[in-house]
Amino acid sequence: MSQYLCHEDPTLFDVECNVIKAEPGRVLLSGSSFYPGGGGQPADRGSLLWAGGETAVSGVESRGGQIWHLLAEEIMPSGTVVAKVDPVFRAQMQRLHTVLHIVNALVFQEFDGSLVTGVQMSDSGVARIDFDLPDADNERLRALEPGINDVVRQDLAVRTALVPLSAAAQEEGTLRSKAVSPPAQSDGRIRIVEIDGLDRQACGGTHLGSTGEAGEIKILKVENKGRHNRRLRIGLVELAL
Repeated sequence: MSQYLCHEDPTLFDVECNVIKAEPGRVLLSGSSFYPGGGGQPADRGSLLWAGGETAVSGVESRGGQIWHLLAEEIMPSGTVVAKVDPVFRAQMQRLHTVLHIVNALVFQEFDGSLVTGVQMSDSGVARIDFDLPDADNERLRALEPGINDVVRQDLAVRTALVPLSAAAQEEGTLRSKAVSPPAQSDGRIRIVEIDGLDRQACGGTHLGSTGEAGEIKILKVENKGRHNRRLRIGLVELAL
């Protein structure tokens, strides 16, 4: 994987590009700023425009090392097109993903380095994150909510960097998933997302520029999922409640 354009320039939503290959309902483009999804974050949504019309982009699929844009219609555009990312949906995913990093950081600190076992974000403004916490008190997890919102209010800067995987593996707490390896760049480096003074971990998703942009969150539910897993459902207050 080379670095995604959405990582290089998070404010770029519209990209003029060429159709390299087309099949009914899907196109391979010379470039776009669509995030293809991964790590529990769904792919960007948006549209594809060309001289002959417009259609929605319903998903993004990696196939044989190539990123295909899935179309809402069984059509085969050609030539020059404009790939347009939906900025509202992207912003919602950035908010949820950044908040999940805050949750992850506080659980990692408070529960002896517990690792993540699963993540899922949705367009309802709700996300879930699972931790390997066999003996955790659910009320203690629920009590993290004020601390999460305090980090949001502090408006801490969120930065990214690319580092060699070998270096990241030697840095305690950088690799947080129990089962999923961090996505590597074509040169073997991985992307690190750092919340200033709070957290630093490998991640390939899209994020805010600072925690204050996330807005208030609520822990909606804490559940036991099997003998080891604890699941926290969190929501962006103005969307999920």
